[in-house]
Amino acid sequence: MRIVSWNVNGLRSLGKNNYWQDFLKIIKPDIFCLQETKASPEQLSNELLEPAGYSSFFSSSQMKKGYSGVALYSKVEPLSIIYGMNIKEFDQEGRIIAAQYEDFWLLGVYFPNGGMSQERLDYKLRFYDAFLEFIEKLRKQKPVIFCGDINTAHEEIDLAHPHLNEGNSGFLPEERAWIDEVIQAGYIDTFRYKYPSRSAAYSYWDLRTRARDRNDGWRLDYFFVSNELARKIKRVEIHTEVYGSDHCPVSVTL
Repeated sequence: MRIVSWNVNGLRSLGKNNYWQDFLKIIKPDIFCLQETKASPEQLSNELLEPAGYSSFFSSSQMKKGYSGVALYSKVEPLSIIYGMNIKEFDQEGRIIAAQYEDFWLLGVYFPNGGMSQERLDYKLRFYDAFLEFIEKLRKQKPVIFCGDINTAHEEIDLAHPHLNEGNSGFLPEERAWIDEVIQAGYIDTFRYKYPSRSAAYSYWDLRTRARDRNDGWRLDYFFVSNELARKIKRVEIHTEVYGSDHCPVSVTL
């Protein structure tokens, strides 16, 4: 089973060219989670709303249209779906879809960006803490997989210019410490599990500076699995061949 995560930076824009078709053709996902969809279901074409062979689920921002949003598409019908964490301040931005399957919970998540202000950084850190508590409750039922744009690079190896970004959100000590906490709680960063020393492996590049041309990027997109699923990990990939966003898809094959 191949599970894919992709921050699409606007789902509707993918439908205006061949990026959407190329993604499905190249990656062939069994389940895929999209972040930053910037759309509610009524704004989507049938092709984006109901791709052939997939069940689809959407969570959109209640704050303003064209902001945030996540989607989950699955060839296997989930046993149940949860939208959000049942915490109003976090759920109103449309950042989480959790799908229960026979053998695991899968969560597609668009974690907040803390770079806009101190208020948003505080919000991001509160979201982090609430999320870890939330998945720990789900894990009591069955193993957990979560994926998405975490909006933090964990270690120096995970971005092109770590020393220049030490004071910037996305590489702050308190943001990185949360990923340490996740790992200590018993979750595996699947990419580092497979490739502990691979450098220059990024999933996000700034569009304005054409940073992708120079591979001047950040690894912001992750798959974490609870420890009990470690033996199930067969392949972990960053799909730099796929365009259409300032992020590229990442995937895990179980």
